[in-house]
Amino acid sequence: MGAKRMACAAAMAGVLAVGAGITAAPASAGGQRPGNLRVATFNSSLNRGVAGGLVADLSGRDDAQAGNVAEVIQRVRPDVLLINEFDYDPAGRALALFQDNYLSVPRNGTRAIRYPYRYAAPSNTGVPSGHDLNNDGTVGGPDDAYGFGLFPGQYGMAVYSAYPIDLARVRTFQTFRWRDMPGALLPDDPATPAPADWYSRQELADVRLSSKSHWDVPIRLPGRTVHLLASHPTPPVFDGPEDRNGRRNHDEIRFWADYISPWRAGYIYDDTGRRGGLRPGAAFVIAGDLNSDPYDGDSLPGAALQLLDHPRVNDRVVPASAGGTAAARRQGGANLDHRSDPRFDTADFADTSPGNLRVDYVLPSRGLPVRATGIFWPVPGDPLFRLVGDYDPALPGGFPTSDHRLVWLDLRR
Repeated sequence: MGAKRMACAAAMAGVLAVGAGITAAPASAGGQRPGNLRVATFNSSLNRGVAGGLVADLSGRDDAQAGNVAEVIQRVRPDVLLINEFDYDPAGRALALFQDNYLSVPRNGTRAIRYPYRYAAPSNTGVPSGHDLNNDGTVGGPDDAYGFGLFPGQYGMAVYSAYPIDLARVRTFQTFRWRDMPGALLPDDPATPAPADWYSRQELADVRLSSKSHWDVPIRLPGRTVHLLASHPTPPVFDGPEDRNGRRNHDEIRFWADYISPWRAGYIYDDTGRRGGLRPGAAFVIAGDLNSDPYDGDSLPGAALQLLDHPRVNDRVVPASAGGTAAARRQGGANLDHRSDPRFDTADFADTSPGNLRVDYVLPSRGLPVRATGIFWPVPGDPLFRLVGDYDPALPGGFPTSDHRLVWLDLRR
């Protein structure tokens, strides 16, 4: 089934995918080709090493990386945008400053883009759990937080929208406990005979499923509502033989697969205590850096396919770029042994392991027809290649913008 599915996706992508960049930007967010809704996800790497660092960097207009992120967004011009790795601050200052000092400022021939509606909420990253979650004998530090982070809100999320966000109907799932998922893949301590015992009973009473959070953000369009289902599961690495991060990544992805399945969503509860998943027939787009490639990399086999093969998800049209193919050929290494087509890659990772992967997704429900889709990954020689580049250890973070690429699709409203 995997090979057949890949062939079908490749054929459809060849028909509808837009390649390296955007050749004709729409007039403004919310003012694209008539009847279209452009939705995008971008792991922008707008995270900083200290609390308040992102606010400080965005308070002026001279942060080169933030400027590059803004320029990519201005060139693609999505109507609805999820940004991963955007540090959360309770006052929402970073959210406003990025709009005012970067998105609202034209860059290298682009036009400013304005999002009148924005949303951010707390993240589990950096929030102390009070437990020794990595079992190293000490309590405290980023690996013992509910989600890995140096301070609360690091690696958070943000939504920018040209259309109203129905704030009264937003649902967040930050505090949902991992153990409350039926059949959860709880990690096992290989040094003991007992199953699923990496975490103690006391720890399991607190350990949360989401490494950041899961959000259901309803976007009000003329005549209908589309639910943006946003998340950023943990990378399936940086652990040991218990594979606690790989198992968590799998179940964070599974959460959305269950949420859009009314027949198995009854166990889910949100941060207000309301139970159940998305109502039958509701339109949705699952977006975010899922840290899982369908066939390559370190995630558990089948983790991403929980969504890609879901009967309510439309993954027939796969975002693609010429830049991904060119990068895999140029960089070689692990890329040469991958099963996935490199034009579907969305992240430029180490060539030794795991190589470039498809980890960033914009997945619409089957009732939302896809008109076009693409990945912002220009090829070398394109004037816009400066916005993605190749890994350079001299740059903060190794890239001029991010090791991930913005992924977008146009839906018929």
